[in-house]
Amino acid sequence: MAEKRKMRAPRNRTITLTESERQFYRSRLIQLSGPATLQEIVDRTICHDAFELIDWLPDRSVDLLFADPPYNLSKSFNNRSFDQMSLSEYEQWLESWLKKLVRVLKPTASIYICGDWRSSTAIHRVVDRLFIVRNRITWEREKGRGAKTNWKNCSEDIWFCTVSNDYTFNVEDVKLKRRVIAPYTDRKGEPKDWNESDNGRFRLTHPSNTWTDLTVPFWSMPENTDHPTQKPEKMLARIILASSNESDVVLDPFLGSGTTSVVAKKLRRHHIGIEVDEFYCCLAERRLDMAKEDQTIQGYTGGVFWERNTLANQKNHEQSKPRAKNLQPLLFRAE
Repeated sequence: MAEKRKMRAPRNRTITLTESERQFYRSRLIQLSGPATLQEIVDRTICHDAFELIDWLPDRSVDLLFADPPYNLSKSFNNRSFDQMSLSEYEQWLESWLKKLVRVLKPTASIYICGDWRSSTAIHRVVDRLFIVRNRITWEREKGRGAKTNWKNCSEDIWFCTVSNDYTFNVEDVKLKRRVIAPYTDRKGEPKDWNESDNGRFRLTHPSNTWTDLTVPFWSMPENTDHPTQKPEKMLARIILASSNESDVVLDPFLGSGTTSVVAKKLRRHHIGIEVDEFYCCLAERRLDMAKEDQTIQGYTGGVFWERNTLANQKNHEQSKPRAKNLQPLLFRAE
């Protein structure tokens, strides 16, 4: 079914597909009919139902799992829908596929699972049985409708877990550049843990489990698509940089419009993306093509994550941002 054509403003940068583009990208998708090797699926978009596919994925092949499953609410995704269920039913649904992915993860792997307030409790109960729970990240989702009889819902959770106590966490790669509110100095009058520039005073801070610097993709952002629950590239950059190394394998079993694969490619990681909806798979492939020419990630510049509304400072660091290099051939490590 062709995409419904929408009237868009001239400055709207939402990524779309013509019918001919969709035909082209459809030819690049793969489907499986049985067990696959890592060489057959790495850096590919798999158009398949993840629930059928998980049993065919190779053992101990994934360094980082990022999963953004349907939240426990009724919502439509293109031509498919997810119906809200009881908390216990949702918990059973989560465990039905997540426990099968344990086999696919390396002993050193990390896991990130997204949810909202309706689903977060169930996610915690499931991951606590399967993994070592490290933290619950809460991120500010500044978009959202107001409510007259309740608090406005403007945050979501990401549960961070690991398979074992031996895992990757590159803290120096995910520091946040913040404006200095209280510019303390030492006895000599020198800045204490901050720097002054023509654009103001900033300091690098360690990442916390409260993320207030993310922007949900919208019409004027070059990463935006019509996917209803698209996550920001900046979010995935923070997760991928923290919990994987170059040439590692990142798996997303609910790929959507491809953000995880795209950011993995930009950051020189390998990716495996699984998505049941063909149109979203084609969008992911187009975005992967775009990433060959443009490796920028909004809000991440010069190896630093910036607070929102500091674009001028980001531009001053553009010259110091390294361009992505081609990935080296994938090396397989014996476990």
